[in-house]
Amino acid sequence: GIGRGDHMEITTYLEQPFASELSGNVVDLCPVGALTNKPYAFAARPWELKSTETIDVHDAMGSSIRADARGREVMRFLPRLHEDVNEEWISDKTRHAVDGLKYNRLDTPYVRRDGKLQPASWDEAFAAITDNVKGKKIAALVGDLCDLESMYALKGLMAALGSDVVDCRQDGAKYGGKHRVGYLFNSGIAGIDEADACLLVGTNPRKEAAVLNIRLRYLSGRGPIASMGEVEKLTYPVEHLGNRVKALEDILAGKGDFAKALKTAKKPMIILGSGAVGHKDGTAILKLAHDIADKYGMVSDDWNGFNVLHTAASRVGAMDLGLVTDGGMDGILDRAASGDIDVVFNLGADEIDTSRLEKPFVIYQGSHGDEGVKYADVILPGVAYTEKPGTYINMEGRVQLAQRVIFGPGEAREDWTILRALSERLGHSLPYDNIAELRAKMIAEYPHLAQQDQRPSETWADFGVKAKTSDVPITNLIGDFYQTNPIARSSKVMAECSNAYQGAKFVAEAEAING
Repeated sequence: GIGRGDHMEITTYLEQPFASELSGNVVDLCPVGALTNKPYAFAARPWELKSTETIDVHDAMGSSIRADARGREVMRFLPRLHEDVNEEWISDKTRHAVDGLKYNRLDTPYVRRDGKLQPASWDEAFAAITDNVKGKKIAALVGDLCDLESMYALKGLMAALGSDVVDCRQDGAKYGGKHRVGYLFNSGIAGIDEADACLLVGTNPRKEAAVLNIRLRYLSGRGPIASMGEVEKLTYPVEHLGNRVKALEDILAGKGDFAKALKTAKKPMIILGSGAVGHKDGTAILKLAHDIADKYGMVSDDWNGFNVLHTAASRVGAMDLGLVTDGGMDGILDRAASGDIDVVFNLGADEIDTSRLEKPFVIYQGSHGDEGVKYADVILPGVAYTEKPGTYINMEGRVQLAQRVIFGPGEAREDWTILRALSERLGHSLPYDNIAELRAKMIAEYPHLAQQDQRPSETWADFGVKAKTSDVPITNLIGDFYQTNPIARSSKVMAECSNAYQGAKFVAEAEAING
């Protein structure tokens, strides 16, 4: 410890910060309570809290967590044991972004009048939508934190309005929805424990799925790991093969030492990140990865080492519902900017360039006042994932249930109920009146959704498109681990972490330059 009396602090022996996306887990490991969760310190007594078992949505793992609430405020998140997913760990973002649930919230509808967003009643908001939607070309965008119920309701409403222009791929991913095996983490998260060689393409798992990165660290002790894309510090030895697609073509051709390592491995795997599937040559990369999986025996009767590492909790569920359109989300935004689309319904999509939405009439539905509201003409306040029961599917295809921990603020409502009420106002009532009826219809249409907390086994298929590739470098999607979604960006703790990280990074780079 350093300091005296009230100023004493426990610090690291090495006199340098504990720079990890998983540092909060040390608090859970401390046997005597000497290490504490600083943002939570003195905030509540254990007997004041009501605990709810639920899941995390800050990445696509679907980590099992326990949410502790007092009154109408979530006070903390703790890890919950799930050996096949997160074991007993959670990321610092999962743990410490909890305060983002109370800041920057949308708690009443808004309608733009005279160029300014003004509070309105639900009736006024629905009236504004009704006046601007009928007979118009409409498209929909789906964000990264949406539950299956709201996405299913949106798909139904769009179909009733005569449109199938809906997309969920905010990162520009090029995979399609035809073959499920082409967009799942097929080995399963726990399957990493069986692998003996791994090729990372366009991903930084330390930032994109911090808890999954623990298993890759263990794997590095059993076999080689190589990466293509940006050079990153992943906490374990990695052979960097370059940042061009040609490096992937070389692996397929059997060139290089790592190709030999894959050939001798018993259970090799490949992991494609958003930087790979969202690349300009994303469809070609998918085809190359598919052929590499075939060539090096990554797919067999008892093993499938072809994996896509998603960053969005909603993505696999949205893909399963078929929320993809030709040209992707970029195509929708281009059409909106050119005036080819009159109305855009934005369901929580905040990781896009909203300046391309100046021309159309924009309806934004979400829980936080983030990027998506900037050009909105009507805002419909939804609730956060802790304020509603919802179904999610994690990156490996595991159906999971999130539970309501508290009720939402003000006039905010569950997203599917907003869409149901709006459908009635538009004269196209959706055929369900409660969540049980909605889930029954959804499961009847998509039977695999009835298999909760089970990892599926998908049949291997052909996907991707063979094509000539460019020299455009492969980059990683996430730059700032602490600022990846509206909840994290609304968190004061995450803002402090981000500033501290950027400051430390700047110092480290300066020291490296200056020797």
